[in-house]
This record gives sequence, structure tokens and C-alpha cells, in this order.
Amino acid sequence: MSLQMDELKTQHYDDKTVVHFLWATLFWGVIAFVVGLLAALQLSYWGFNLNLEWLTFGRVRPLHTNAAIFAFAGNAIFAGIYHSTQRLCRVRMFSDALSKIHFWGWQLIIVSAAITLPLGFSQSKEYAELEWPIDIAITLVWVVFAINFFMTLKNRKEKHMYVALWFYIATIITVAVLHIFNSIEIPVGYLNSYPVYAGIQDALVQWWYGHNAVAFFLTTPFLGLMYYYIPKAANRPVYSYKLSIIHFWALIFIYIWAGPHHLLNTALPDWAQTLGVVFSVMLWAPSWGGMINGILTLRGAWDLLRTDPIIKFLITAVTFYGMSTFEGPLLSIKAVSSLGHYTDWIVAHVHGGTLGWNGFLVFGMIYYLVPKLYQTDLYSKKLATLHFWIGLAGILIYYLSMWAAGITQGLMWRAINEAGQLVYPDFVETVTAIVPLYWVRALGGTLYIIGTIIMLYNLRQTVKASKGLREEKVTAPLTERKKNDHEDKGHRKLEGMMVTFSILSFIAIAVGSAIEIIPILTVNDYAKYEKVIEPFSPLEIAGRDIYIREGCYTCHSQMIRKLDFDVLRFGKASTIEESMYDRPFQWGSKRTGPDLARVGKKYPHLWHYKHMENPRSTVAGSIMPNYPWLLDKKTDFYSLRRKIYVLKSLGVPYADEVVKNADKVAEEQAKIIADELRAQGVNDDKLEQKEVVALIAYLQELGQKPLIRNINLEK
Repeated sequence: MSLQMDELKTQHYDDKTVVHFLWATLFWGVIAFVVGLLAALQLSYWGFNLNLEWLTFGRVRPLHTNAAIFAFAGNAIFAGIYHSTQRLCRVRMFSDALSKIHFWGWQLIIVSAAITLPLGFSQSKEYAELEWPIDIAITLVWVVFAINFFMTLKNRKEKHMYVALWFYIATIITVAVLHIFNSIEIPVGYLNSYPVYAGIQDALVQWWYGHNAVAFFLTTPFLGLMYYYIPKAANRPVYSYKLSIIHFWALIFIYIWAGPHHLLNTALPDWAQTLGVVFSVMLWAPSWGGMINGILTLRGAWDLLRTDPIIKFLITAVTFYGMSTFEGPLLSIKAVSSLGHYTDWIVAHVHGGTLGWNGFLVFGMIYYLVPKLYQTDLYSKKLATLHFWIGLAGILIYYLSMWAAGITQGLMWRAINEAGQLVYPDFVETVTAIVPLYWVRALGGTLYIIGTIIMLYNLRQTVKASKGLREEKVTAPLTERKKNDHEDKGHRKLEGMMVTFSILSFIAIAVGSAIEIIPILTVNDYAKYEKVIEPFSPLEIAGRDIYIREGCYTCHSQMIRKLDFDVLRFGKASTIEESMYDRPFQWGSKRTGPDLARVGKKYPHLWHYKHMENPRSTVAGSIMPNYPWLLDKKTDFYSLRRKIYVLKSLGVPYADEVVKNADKVAEEQAKIIADELRAQGVNDDKLEQKEVVALIAYLQELGQKPLIRNINLEK
């Protein structure tokens, strides 16, 4: 009897941290959804920008994506990982102190993003907009999380690591690699920096990061949650252990290669594009293997789909995962990408995944967890079911409206008549045609928010009826991990080897990353440049930074693809050399407005001035916001010396005199442009000091930079 007592130890799980992350998920989720609705309304009618500098679409859109991904989904991931890991390891998290640092550190990062992005501090890189101090904070907090997680695995009382833990391991390792390598930048101010990568290199590294941020922040951790919470909620074992093994290793190995499919038909070398297409199409198999494993876990318990709202959410989430992972590889095929890329079809695809797969899985998990943690029944299953149907209606309305808008855009852009001319040469025609669908999209988003509010009420009443949070106690046999070592073979043996498993996971994602990126980072070894362009002047750099600050990249691309209709509309296809000094690159991911790669000298200075003051004065039907503050705010000439110095240190061929006198050089160019504007009727004695002049200087040079020297890379 005493021996048995020695072998037993009472464990108290740290459920307070789980609850903190759960409520943070719901708090930031509502904010993310409301900000997303605001962005949708701004595209429906430009007046919703309210002429407020910090509320324009260009600043709201990255705020929405960061809030949805890192605040809503991020907190949900941590809640699920902290809850499930303790129970799968049958041990409390390694350190209460690290858990607290992780929670509060992550919330401070979110608050920092919520402040800096509306203020215009952005790197303009998709899902990586946050500036260098916040990047450092993310790294530190992620290390805290990793230590806490892996030390908990080390101390586990279960010998074998369950499949959910495999996906958590891959997530923690890969997100760290992605974030660190994509965030290598040199500060040029307290909240400004330039990446070390430029042009094509920056584009490929960014979309290696961007695609795999979706893969390893919005997919693999959620698959881990799926493998834990669907069996728990259904009280059924996972459908196939062997399928879970194939699903895991195939997914993490293949996914990492697929980033280049975001850059199809561009100046990216064909071999890299083909690589992205091949591995993207291959993703169909492991992705659907995971979907099948999740759905068929309900075998023998299909009645739960009819009676249990938690199962409704979880299985619908997995269904959306299957739909998204079918559509993603489809969109990665060059012919399909030529129709869908830069259109709202991509917006539909992304939101089908985030609202359906991520959102519904989070809702199902929370509906399961809150009654368990507070040891009570859910206040109302009817309200949860109502939430499900309202939320599902919102997703479908959102998806179908944006899918229709995207197909309409793509077909209008590529429509060419028998004479070889564009049927819709005026880009704004393709915008106004889909504005009604933007209103429909806003309706779908509103329904999704209403469903979330119903959930909040339901959970509040559930907690109110409980006796409060009570940490669960579990007895775990201390000797279990040491038993039957000789019986384990193959993958079963690997599941007991945390370090080896982690190393193999790293190798799986490192192979594709290296093969994909290293050749591009040494682009001079294979790219025969026909020319090396002149870099932007100091004033044009100031204007470019303003362009980035205002989020113009969210609506305008600077990459004319190798497609007939793109060339007819915007000019000759963009080349590698034309963006070789761009830090960060500006190839874009969405065209709500026209491509700007060759907009330079297309319009007089006065046109651009009026376009910033009121876009509808130059383009009837434009949905672009007004930018009146650009006509009042002064350009920061003083910071240009530091910026030009950093760019020169990164290889941009500026003369020493330009570096030393960057501010004076900029002021002289600004005076020339200001004098021309005054001659055209602009009445402002201090016009040369205004930001609009710097922005005009930048826009007028896009696609206009001349050859400065020939080089022969074969020597």
C-alpha cells in the first residue's frame, strides 16, 4: 500500500493561465472582427475612412490582419496548447512564472501593434508589418513559451507524445525560424527599419514567411487542437493512427516549399515558381488526409452532429479546412493564379480558412473548455446552436460575395476584344462593378460578429452560474515512462524521444527552406542583369517611406506580370532589376487600385496633388480615401542622412556626398517640384516642406529610373 502511494503524485493543472488566454481570445477576437468590418465598410464607401489619418484603410487593414492572426488566433492557440499539453503529459506546466510572462508579454505585444500600426509604423510586409522593437519582443516571448513547453514535455509522466504534441512541436520550431529570418532588419529610427533583403530576395523570403505563417501559425497548431478536442468532445479515438503519422510528416515537409506560388507570373525565376506550384499541388494529399482523419473520428457517433453544438463547430471547422486546402493548391496553378491573384478571390479564400477553419475551431474549443474549467453545464445549447447557424451564414455570405467579386475582377481585367484592346481599359470600371458585393461582404461580417456576441453572452451566463474556476487534480503514475521500452518500434519509439523528434521536425522544414531561398539570396550567381538602375534620390526615399506608412501597398501592386492583359494595361512586364534596391519590396498582394510600377511621368504633379487631396477630383468613382494631412505635414528631412547611410551600407550605390548631404539634396529637389506646383496653381508658400511633395517625387520616378552602368556577370 505504501509502495502504491509512493508511485502516485497528485497534480494540479495550471488552468488559470488557460482561462486568461481564453478570455483574451474573445476580447481581441471581437476587436479584430469589428476592425475587419470597418475595413469592409471603407471599401464599400470611401467616406467610412472619416478623413482621419489613423483610420484610413491602409492603416486599418494591417491592424485587422494582425489582430485576427496574432491576437485572436494566437491567444486561442496558447489556451488550447496550455490546456491540452498538461493533460497529455499529465503534469503541470513547467513554470508558473514563465506562463505569466508569456501571457502578459503577448498581450503587451498586441497592444504595441494596436498602437503602432494605426500610427503608420509598418514594414509593409504581409503578416510581418510590426517594427523592429516589437519583432525583438515577439522573439523573446516566443522563447519563453518554447522553454515552458519543451520543459513540460521533458517532465511528462506519459512516455509517448500524442499526435497533438507533434503539431505543437513543429509549430514552435518553425514559427521561430520564420520570424527570425524574415525579421532581419537594420533600424533607421526608434520605430523604423529597412530589411537586409531587397527586391526579389525580399519578395521570396517574405512569401516563404507569409505562406508558412499561415501554414505553421494558422494550420499546424490548429491541427494539434483538432486532434485533441474532437476526440475529447466526441468521446471517440482518432480515426487512424497511421494516417496521423503520414499527415504530420508529409504536411510539415511539403508545406514549407509552397511560398513561391504567391509570386507566379512575376519576375521571380521560373524554376522557383515551378517549385512552388509542384509542392502546392502535392499539399492536397496530406491536407485532405488530416481532414479525413478529423471527420471520421466521429464514426459511430454521427448523431452528435445533430444534437451537439460543439461537434457542429468542430466538424464544420475541419470541413472548411478541407475546402481551403483544396482551393489553395488550385489557386497555385499558374493558369488559375493568372485569374485569381490580386483579386478578391484571394480574400474569399483567406477568410474561408480564417473564419471557418480557425474561427469555428476556436469557438468549438471554447464551448467545450469553459464548462469543463468551471465544472458546470453550458448555459444554453440553443444559443450555441443559434451562434453556429448565424456564424455559418455570415461565412458563406462573405465567401460567396468575395468569390464572385474576385472572378468578376479577374475576367474584367483580362477581357480583350478582337482588335487586341482591353475591353475595360479604365481600371476604376473594374472597381465600381464590384462595390455592391462589398456591401454584401459587410453583411456577412456583421452576422459573424452577432454570432460572437451571442457566444459571449452564453459564456458569461455559464460562468455566472458556476462556483468559479477550480483547478483539476490528476494522479499520474511516476514509473509509467520507464515501462516496456523494448516493445516500442518505429514511429512509436520516436514518440518517446522528444529531442530526436524535434530535430527531425526541424530538418523537415529546413530542407525545403534552404533549397528555395539560398539560390535567390545569391541571385548574382545566376541572374544576367541587363542593367543596374539608378537608386531613388533622398527625397524619393522620403516619399517611399510615406507611401509605406499610409499603407498604399494594401491596394496597389508594383509588379506588372508577364501576362498579355497586364502588359496592355500597365506597360511592359516588370524585371528583377527594377526593384533590386527596394527595401522592403512592393510587389503587392492585392489590386483594389491599379498597378503603379510604371505610373511615373504618366500624370503631371498637379494631378497627384489633387489625387491625394480628393481622389474623386481626378478619378470619378474612386473608393480611395482622402489624404489631406499630406498637404499639411512636414517632411522629415533630418532623418534622411541616417536612412541613406544605412541603404548605402546595404549595397545601394549612393555617392558619399549624397549620404553626407541627404537632407540638403532632398530639399533642393523638393523646391523644384514645389515651384512647378505653384506654377500650376497651388497656393502654398511652404509647399516644398510638405509630405505630398516627397510622395509625388517618389510616384513620378516609378518605372523611370535609368541605366547607370552595364555589368557582365559571366566574367
